[in-house]
Amino acid sequence: MRIIDTHCDTLYRRALRPQETPCVTAEALRAGGVSVQTCALFAGGEGPKGRPYEKALAQLEVLERLKAEGWKTVDSPAQAREGESAVMLSLEGGEILEDKLERVEAFRRRGARMIALTWNHENAIASPAKDGSQAGIKPFGWQVLAEMARLGMAADTSHLNERGFWDLIERHSQPPMASHSCCAALHPHFRNLTDAQIRALIERGGWIGVNFYPAFLTQGEATVADIVRHIDHIAQLGGAAYVGFGSDFDGIERTPLDCTGPQDVPRILDALRALGYPEETVRGIAGENFIAYFERLGA
Repeated sequence: MRIIDTHCDTLYRRALRPQETPCVTAEALRAGGVSVQTCALFAGGEGPKGRPYEKALAQLEVLERLKAEGWKTVDSPAQAREGESAVMLSLEGGEILEDKLERVEAFRRRGARMIALTWNHENAIASPAKDGSQAGIKPFGWQVLAEMARLGMAADTSHLNERGFWDLIERHSQPPMASHSCCAALHPHFRNLTDAQIRALIERGGWIGVNFYPAFLTQGEATVADIVRHIDHIAQLGGAAYVGFGSDFDGIERTPLDCTGPQDVPRILDALRALGYPEETVRGIAGENFIAYFERLGA
Protein backbone atom coordinates (compact mmCIF):
# COMPACT_ATOMS: atom_id res chain seq x y z
CA MET A 1 0.00 0.00 0.00
CA ARG A 2 1.24 3.48 -0.90
CA ILE A 3 0.58 6.02 1.86
CA ILE A 4 0.90 9.72 1.02
CA ASP A 5 0.69 12.74 3.33
CA THR A 6 0.30 16.04 1.50
CA HIS A 7 1.42 18.53 4.14
CA CYS A 8 3.97 18.98 6.90
CA ASP A 9 6.20 21.83 8.07
CA THR A 10 9.21 19.70 8.92
CA LEU A 11 11.75 21.60 6.81
CA TYR A 12 10.68 24.88 8.41
CA ARG A 13 10.88 23.41 11.91
CA ARG A 14 14.29 21.90 11.24
CA ALA A 15 15.56 25.22 9.86
CA LEU A 16 14.13 27.22 12.77
CA ARG A 17 14.85 24.84 15.66
CA PRO A 18 17.52 22.36 14.54
CA GLN A 19 18.14 21.21 18.11
CA GLU A 20 14.65 19.69 18.37
CA THR A 21 13.50 16.32 17.09
CA PRO A 22 10.55 16.84 14.72
CA CYS A 23 7.51 14.60 14.35
CA VAL A 24 8.54 13.64 10.84
CA THR A 25 11.78 11.66 10.80
CA ALA A 26 13.06 9.00 8.44
CA GLU A 27 12.41 6.40 11.13
CA ALA A 28 8.81 7.56 11.69
CA LEU A 29 8.08 7.54 7.96
CA ARG A 30 9.39 3.99 7.64
CA ALA A 31 7.48 2.83 10.71
CA GLY A 32 4.23 4.20 9.31
CA GLY A 33 4.84 2.92 5.81
CA VAL A 34 4.56 6.44 4.40
CA SER A 35 5.72 6.37 0.78
CA VAL A 36 5.59 10.12 0.09
CA GLN A 37 5.67 12.93 2.63
CA THR A 38 4.99 16.33 1.10
CA CYS A 39 7.12 18.94 2.87
CA ALA A 40 6.17 22.60 2.56
CA LEU A 41 8.56 25.46 2.05
CA PHE A 42 6.92 27.89 4.47
CA ALA A 43 7.43 31.64 4.87
CA GLY A 44 6.42 31.27 8.49
CA GLY A 45 5.51 33.48 11.39
CA GLU A 46 8.79 33.12 13.26
CA GLY A 47 12.39 33.93 12.46
CA PRO A 48 13.59 36.86 10.30
CA LYS A 49 10.72 39.09 9.20
CA GLY A 50 10.05 40.18 5.64
CA ARG A 51 12.31 37.59 4.03
CA PRO A 52 10.03 34.78 2.80
CA TYR A 53 12.20 33.87 -0.19
CA GLU A 54 15.33 33.59 1.94
CA LYS A 55 13.43 31.43 4.44
CA ALA A 56 12.45 29.09 1.63
CA LEU A 57 16.05 28.83 0.46
CA ALA A 58 17.13 27.99 4.02
CA GLN A 59 14.61 25.15 4.04
CA LEU A 60 15.92 23.88 0.72
CA GLU A 61 19.36 23.78 2.34
CA VAL A 62 17.88 21.62 5.11
CA LEU A 63 16.50 19.26 2.47
CA GLU A 64 19.90 19.02 0.80
CA ARG A 65 21.43 18.01 4.14
CA LEU A 66 18.72 15.38 4.62
CA LYS A 67 19.38 14.03 1.13
CA ALA A 68 23.06 13.73 2.04
CA GLU A 69 21.90 11.63 5.02
CA GLY A 70 19.99 9.31 2.68
CA TRP A 71 16.56 10.92 2.34
CA LYS A 72 15.03 10.42 -1.10
CA THR A 73 12.90 12.86 -3.10
CA VAL A 74 10.27 12.37 -5.78
CA ASP A 75 9.01 14.71 -8.47
CA SER A 76 5.51 13.24 -8.60
CA PRO A 77 3.29 11.18 -6.28
CA ALA A 78 3.16 8.58 -9.05
CA GLN A 79 6.78 7.79 -8.14
CA ALA A 80 5.67 6.55 -4.70
CA ARG A 81 6.95 3.06 -3.95
CA GLU A 82 5.59 0.73 -1.32
CA GLY A 83 8.25 -0.01 1.28
CA GLU A 84 10.19 3.18 0.51
CA SER A 85 9.87 6.72 1.86
CA ALA A 86 10.50 9.93 -0.05
CA VAL A 87 9.81 13.67 0.12
CA MET A 88 7.90 15.82 -2.37
CA LEU A 89 8.02 19.63 -2.12
CA SER A 90 5.28 22.24 -1.95
CA LEU A 91 5.10 25.98 -1.20
CA GLU A 92 2.91 27.36 1.59
CA GLY A 93 2.18 31.04 1.04
CA GLY A 94 2.62 32.79 -2.29
CA GLU A 95 4.58 35.56 -0.60
CA ILE A 96 7.58 33.25 -1.02
CA LEU A 97 7.60 34.33 -4.67
CA GLU A 98 8.01 37.98 -3.61
CA ASP A 99 5.98 39.12 -6.65
CA LYS A 100 8.44 37.53 -9.11
CA LEU A 101 6.63 35.33 -11.63
CA GLU A 102 9.82 33.63 -12.79
CA ARG A 103 10.22 32.08 -9.33
CA VAL A 104 7.28 29.77 -10.00
CA GLU A 105 9.35 27.88 -12.56
CA ALA A 106 12.48 28.19 -10.41
CA PHE A 107 10.74 26.41 -7.53
CA ARG A 108 9.26 23.86 -9.91
CA ARG A 109 12.81 23.07 -11.06
CA ARG A 110 13.71 22.47 -7.41
CA GLY A 111 10.89 19.93 -7.13
CA ALA A 112 7.87 21.90 -5.87
CA ARG A 113 4.58 20.47 -7.18
CA MET A 114 1.96 22.46 -5.23
CA ILE A 115 1.52 26.05 -4.12
CA ALA A 116 -0.83 27.14 -1.33
CA LEU A 117 -1.66 30.63 -2.56
CA THR A 118 -1.77 32.12 0.94
CA TRP A 119 -0.92 31.36 4.51
CA ASN A 120 -2.50 33.64 7.13
CA HIS A 121 -1.46 36.95 5.57
CA GLU A 122 -2.58 38.77 2.43
CA ASN A 123 -0.08 38.75 -0.41
CA ALA A 124 0.10 39.81 -4.07
CA ILE A 125 -1.78 36.66 -5.14
CA ALA A 126 -4.78 36.43 -2.82
CA SER A 127 -6.18 36.89 0.69
CA PRO A 128 -6.40 34.36 3.54
CA ALA A 129 -9.45 32.98 5.28
CA LYS A 130 -8.13 34.30 8.57
CA ASP A 131 -8.63 38.03 7.85
CA GLY A 132 -12.23 37.80 6.65
CA SER A 133 -11.45 39.55 3.37
CA GLN A 134 -14.01 39.36 0.55
CA ALA A 135 -11.37 40.02 -2.13
CA GLY A 136 -10.78 37.44 -4.83
CA ILE A 137 -7.70 36.30 -6.71
CA LYS A 138 -5.58 39.31 -7.69
CA PRO A 139 -4.20 40.03 -11.20
CA PHE A 140 -0.74 38.76 -10.27
CA GLY A 141 -2.41 35.68 -8.82
CA TRP A 142 -3.93 34.80 -12.18
CA GLN A 143 -0.50 35.13 -13.79
CA VAL A 144 0.92 32.77 -11.16
CA LEU A 145 -1.94 30.30 -11.66
CA ALA A 146 -1.46 30.28 -15.43
CA GLU A 147 2.23 29.54 -14.95
CA MET A 148 1.43 26.81 -12.43
CA ALA A 149 -0.98 25.18 -14.88
CA ARG A 150 1.69 25.28 -17.59
CA LEU A 151 4.15 23.58 -15.27
CA GLY A 152 1.75 20.97 -13.87
CA MET A 153 1.66 22.44 -10.36
CA ALA A 154 -1.42 22.04 -8.16
CA ALA A 155 -3.27 25.08 -6.80
CA ASP A 156 -3.78 24.54 -3.07
CA THR A 157 -6.77 26.29 -1.45
CA SER A 158 -5.86 25.56 2.18
CA HIS A 159 -5.72 28.91 4.06
CA LEU A 160 -7.35 30.73 1.10
CA ASN A 161 -10.41 32.91 1.72
CA GLU A 162 -13.80 31.85 0.37
CA ARG A 163 -13.98 34.38 -2.48
CA GLY A 164 -10.57 33.27 -3.70
CA PHE A 165 -11.67 29.64 -3.40
CA TRP A 166 -14.69 30.21 -5.62
CA ASP A 167 -12.58 32.15 -8.10
CA LEU A 168 -10.40 29.06 -8.48
CA ILE A 169 -13.38 26.75 -8.83
CA GLU A 170 -14.99 28.95 -11.47
CA ARG A 171 -12.00 30.20 -13.45
CA HIS A 172 -8.82 28.16 -12.96
CA SER A 173 -8.00 25.87 -15.87
CA GLN A 174 -6.97 23.01 -13.56
CA PRO A 175 -8.85 21.35 -10.67
CA PRO A 176 -7.73 22.90 -7.36
CA MET A 177 -7.13 20.96 -4.16
CA ALA A 178 -6.87 21.50 -0.40
CA SER A 179 -3.73 19.95 1.04
CA HIS A 180 -4.62 20.24 4.75
CA SER A 181 -8.22 21.16 5.55
CA CYS A 182 -11.17 19.78 7.52
CA CYS A 183 -14.97 19.95 7.46
CA ALA A 184 -16.81 23.00 8.79
CA ALA A 185 -20.03 20.98 9.13
CA LEU A 186 -18.35 18.86 11.82
CA HIS A 187 -16.38 21.64 13.50
CA PRO A 188 -16.91 25.31 12.53
CA HIS A 189 -13.59 27.09 11.99
CA PHE A 190 -12.48 29.67 9.42
CA ARG A 191 -9.88 27.19 8.16
CA ASN A 192 -12.40 24.44 7.49
CA LEU A 193 -14.30 23.81 4.26
CA THR A 194 -18.07 24.09 3.96
CA ASP A 195 -20.01 21.25 2.40
CA ALA A 196 -20.54 23.45 -0.67
CA GLN A 197 -16.78 23.88 -1.02
CA ILE A 198 -16.17 20.16 -0.56
CA ARG A 199 -18.77 19.28 -3.19
CA ALA A 200 -17.25 21.84 -5.57
CA LEU A 201 -13.78 20.33 -5.20
CA ILE A 202 -15.23 16.88 -5.87
CA GLU A 203 -17.15 18.07 -8.93
CA ARG A 204 -14.05 19.78 -10.34
CA GLY A 205 -11.97 16.64 -9.86
CA GLY A 206 -9.92 18.14 -7.04
CA TRP A 207 -8.70 16.55 -3.82
CA ILE A 208 -8.81 17.16 -0.03
CA GLY A 209 -6.21 16.16 2.57
CA VAL A 210 -7.73 16.01 6.05
CA ASN A 211 -5.72 17.98 8.60
CA PHE A 212 -4.83 16.28 11.90
CA TYR A 213 -4.83 19.47 14.01
CA PRO A 214 -7.20 18.94 16.98
CA ALA A 215 -8.41 22.57 16.83
CA PHE A 216 -9.74 21.91 13.31
CA LEU A 217 -11.16 18.47 14.12
CA THR A 218 -13.16 18.92 17.32
CA GLN A 219 -13.48 20.63 20.69
CA GLY A 220 -10.64 19.78 23.08
CA GLU A 221 -8.41 16.78 22.53
CA ALA A 222 -8.69 14.73 19.35
CA THR A 223 -8.10 11.11 18.43
CA VAL A 224 -7.92 9.00 15.29
CA ALA A 225 -11.70 8.68 15.53
CA ASP A 226 -12.01 12.42 14.85
CA ILE A 227 -9.77 12.23 11.78
CA VAL A 228 -11.91 9.37 10.50
CA ARG A 229 -15.12 11.36 11.13
CA HIS A 230 -13.89 14.09 8.80
CA ILE A 231 -12.74 11.61 6.16
CA ASP A 232 -16.08 9.82 6.38
CA HIS A 233 -18.00 13.09 6.08
CA ILE A 234 -16.21 13.91 2.84
CA ALA A 235 -16.87 10.36 1.63
CA GLN A 236 -20.58 10.73 2.43
CA LEU A 237 -20.65 13.86 0.25
CA GLY A 238 -19.41 11.75 -2.65
CA GLY A 239 -15.71 12.23 -2.04
CA ALA A 240 -14.42 8.77 -1.15
CA ALA A 241 -12.16 8.95 -4.23
CA TYR A 242 -11.13 12.56 -3.55
CA VAL A 243 -9.87 12.48 0.04
CA GLY A 244 -6.70 11.53 1.89
CA PHE A 245 -4.23 12.80 4.48
CA GLY A 246 -2.76 16.27 5.03
CA SER A 247 -1.46 15.88 8.57
CA ASP A 248 0.27 19.25 9.11
CA PHE A 249 2.79 17.48 11.36
CA ASP A 250 5.49 19.83 12.65
CA GLY A 251 3.23 22.79 11.87
CA ILE A 252 0.56 22.09 14.47
CA GLU A 253 0.89 22.91 18.15
CA ARG A 254 -0.50 19.56 19.24
CA THR A 255 -1.53 16.29 17.64
CA PRO A 256 -4.31 13.77 18.20
CA LEU A 257 -3.56 11.72 21.29
CA ASP A 258 -3.12 8.48 19.36
CA CYS A 259 -1.63 9.91 16.15
CA THR A 260 1.50 11.83 17.09
CA GLY A 261 3.54 11.25 13.94
CA PRO A 262 3.76 9.32 10.66
CA GLN A 263 4.29 6.07 12.54
CA ASP A 264 0.64 6.21 13.68
CA VAL A 265 -1.01 6.78 10.28
CA PRO A 266 -1.83 3.05 9.85
CA ARG A 267 -4.20 3.42 12.81
CA ILE A 268 -6.39 5.63 10.62
CA LEU A 269 -6.51 2.96 7.93
CA ASP A 270 -7.44 0.32 10.51
CA ALA A 271 -10.23 2.57 11.81
CA LEU A 272 -11.60 2.97 8.28
CA ARG A 273 -11.60 -0.80 7.85
CA ALA A 274 -13.43 -1.16 11.16
CA LEU A 275 -16.13 1.16 9.77
CA GLY A 276 -16.60 -1.22 6.87
CA TYR A 277 -14.66 0.64 4.19
CA PRO A 278 -13.62 -1.78 1.40
CA GLU A 279 -9.90 -2.35 1.04
CA GLU A 280 -9.83 -0.68 -2.38
CA THR A 281 -11.34 2.48 -0.87
CA VAL A 282 -8.87 2.36 2.01
CA ARG A 283 -6.01 2.13 -0.48
CA GLY A 284 -7.42 5.14 -2.29
CA ILE A 285 -7.62 7.23 0.85
CA ALA A 286 -4.12 6.12 1.85
CA GLY A 287 -2.55 7.49 -1.32
CA GLU A 288 -4.01 6.31 -4.62
CA ASN A 289 -6.61 9.12 -4.66
CA PHE A 290 -3.85 11.71 -4.57
CA ILE A 291 -1.94 9.96 -7.35
CA ALA A 292 -5.13 9.97 -9.44
CA TYR A 293 -5.57 13.69 -8.75
CA PHE A 294 -2.13 14.43 -10.22
CA GLU A 295 -3.05 12.34 -13.24
CA ARG A 296 -6.07 14.61 -13.73
CA LEU A 297 -3.69 17.57 -13.69
CA GLY A 298 -1.79 15.93 -16.52
CA ALA A 299 1.29 16.07 -14.31
